[in-house]
Amino acid sequence: MGTDSTGTEQRQPVMADVAKLAGVSHQTVSRVLNGAPHVRPDTRDRVLAAIRELDYRPNSAARALVTRRSQTLGVVSFDSTLYGPASMLDGIERAARSAGYFVSVASLRSLDGRSIQEAVDRLRDQGVEGVMVIAPQTSTVSAVARLSSSVPVVAVGSGNQTQVPMVSVGNRSGAEAATRHLLDLGHRTVHHVAGPANWLESQDREEGWRRTLEAAGAPVPEVERGDWSARSGYQAGLRIAGLGNVTAVFCANDHMALGLLRALHEAGRSVPGDISVVGFDDIPEAAYFIPPLTTVRQDFGELGRRALELLVDELEGVAHPPSQVQISAEMVLRRSVGPVVRR
Repeated sequence: MGTDSTGTEQRQPVMADVAKLAGVSHQTVSRVLNGAPHVRPDTRDRVLAAIRELDYRPNSAARALVTRRSQTLGVVSFDSTLYGPASMLDGIERAARSAGYFVSVASLRSLDGRSIQEAVDRLRDQGVEGVMVIAPQTSTVSAVARLSSSVPVVAVGSGNQTQVPMVSVGNRSGAEAATRHLLDLGHRTVHHVAGPANWLESQDREEGWRRTLEAAGAPVPEVERGDWSARSGYQAGLRIAGLGNVTAVFCANDHMALGLLRALHEAGRSVPGDISVVGFDDIPEAAYFIPPLTTVRQDFGELGRRALELLVDELEGVAHPPSQVQISAEMVLRRSVGPVVRR
């Protein structure tokens, strides 16, 4: 209920008001709201126009009682501003909105098994139909595998180490492409600034880098370990700048590549003249680094769409074994790489 400019209480429009304005039955309005087929396009347009004119808002609680569907999905994420996990959450939310679902997010500070189970239980209490768990760390994968839940669960970003349906980005193949590109430019080997050892993305990217070097018969340098931050990339860059034989570096994410570029600049090492640099993620700022960063792009929109697709299949009883869906990553070539310069 609300009031108009004179203070008179106004009644909120109901479905019967929409039906009267559109010149259709109450049942037709219900079919349009529920996305039912066999509604003529011109009839659907009239109903939608009436909904907009009246600013009608369906009673989701009442609809849930009738359909036994809340149209709400749960997402377990963690309190992080890191580009990858934050972009995964954004991709999921956009895909759910496009498919007509609401999203309830449980954001955690700790991704241990107990915290994840409690988050899933809270989401179930809210009436969600299914849950997606953003699982970037090894501990998260173990927790997802042990979950006790009466609703379907899909893991997102967890590699191939869980038995529940999951969607991830091709981290290994992306790292292989980045490393191979540098080798093809004539670099004898490629150094690597890796992410944290307990992150699945870091493990997969390091494995792709290592496997490519070994397959090419190239030396495998000692890994520089970072924590995804530009600061850790800067510190690794200072150490790398002190090595006289480095001509190419692959960083496990763009933020560490940014720190590396700063350290190389301070050390008087030109990019790509002295050292070629490749990142991973293609953050929006990567094209504006100096020089613009060659990197590996992840399609988070497609990641969210495929995760939602898997979960909806589970909800609708589509029979399939635990699914492992991998989204391809692609190289984005910019000016931070070049052929090796023989001196």
